Amino acid sequence: MKHLRSISELGAEGLSRILKLTESMAEINTRAVPKVPALRGKTVVSLFFEDSTRTRLSFETAAKRLSAETMNFSVSTSSVNKGESLRDTIETITDMGVDAFVVRHKSVGVPWQISQWTNASIVNAGDGAHQHPTQALVDCFTVREALGKQDLSGLNLTIVGDIKHSRVARSNIHAFSMLGANITLVAPPTLLPLNIEHWPVKVSNDLDAVLASTDVLYMLRLQSERMAQGLVPSLHEYSTRYGLDEKRVAALQSSAVVMHPGPMNRGVEMLIDPSDIPNSLIHRQVTNGVSVRMAVLFDLLSVEELS
Repeated sequence: MKHLRSISELGAEGLSRILKLTESMAEINTRAVPKVPALRGKTVVSLFFEDSTRTRLSFETAAKRLSAETMNFSVSTSSVNKGESLRDTIETITDMGVDAFVVRHKSVGVPWQISQWTNASIVNAGDGAHQHPTQALVDCFTVREALGKQDLSGLNLTIVGDIKHSRVARSNIHAFSMLGANITLVAPPTLLPLNIEHWPVKVSNDLDAVLASTDVLYMLRLQSERMAQGLVPSLHEYSTRYGLDEKRVAALQSSAVVMHPGPMNRGVEMLIDPSDIPNSLIHRQVTNGVSVRMAVLFDLLSVEELS
């Protein structure tokens, strides 16, 4: 694999390969010294044009645990503020000798554009409202781990919230569909994408109606930074209809799990503390993020077997 820019680019075979490799990385992360020399001599650049906590830190941790060198690009202190183009930035960093760029950008398609300007591998850490493939890998791995099974055929995944602006939702729909899950999207009509009828999903505007049949409840935040005004009447009304509270948690099956990619808007989509949800996987998603991103970097950059 040269690049990881989308789940569809990865394909079903690649998805299975990364999830299997993640199991080995998870074992490494349980060791007293969670570090192996697999990517010694490789350099990974974090190129984030949007804010990030979980994704950026987990990629940096993953690279270091594989013994790669890391470079952090800070937009606020770079020549971008002097008018330097994205292409010039990429070519300048490439000339320093790098093996992979981990890229997040507000514009759709930037990871594909960057791959034309460098011979380094590109990992898409989020491009606008388009794709976030490593988050989908994290979520698939976490669900399989929690349920103790590889085959997710027949699993009912319910994704709730701002589907329209969510790259996580798009990537998860691709990935979980490949694993055989049934997917239901729950959102007000104003927060659903155009052409949703062509997606491999069911759609509902009533969260309470689908809770009893849900195996995985995946909550999304309202992305106000990408949102035009007036898509929801008020935060209070949105929370009343689509927020997760104690009553809705109680309506879930006892075996159902709850997930959220972060960051959470407490008091909006999350009206209950995740620690009070018996089957919450939210913290586990963060932990598994390091193992998954180790697997991705290893798959892209290693020329030797993992030892």
